[in-house]
Amino acid sequence: MFVGALELDLLFGDVHSLKQKRSLVRPLVAELRRKFEVSVAEAGHLDLHRRALIGVAAVAADVEHVKDLLDACERLVAGRPELELLSARHRMLGPEDE
Repeated sequence: MFVGALELDLLFGDVHSLKQKRSLVRPLVAELRRKFEVSVAEAGHLDLHRRALIGVAAVAADVEHVKDLLDACERLVAGRPELELLSARHRMLGPEDE
């Protein structure tokens, strides 16, 4: 079993309130869940109206499948015109990691 985690640090453009930020984050999180069947949550920068930290996690029997899934999630987010992807950090945990 392999577990992969992806941490996405996002910067939003013309956002002036937490309410506006949530109106962008919520659909993004829902789309990632629906399209890729991964676990997703807003995990940081909760009090900043132009920043968000999104966490994505996936579990599979094949390490390549997990990597491909997280790469696809990163591409989807990076392609969104309303935000800038500042950084993406991948982490993998496999059977030999205890």
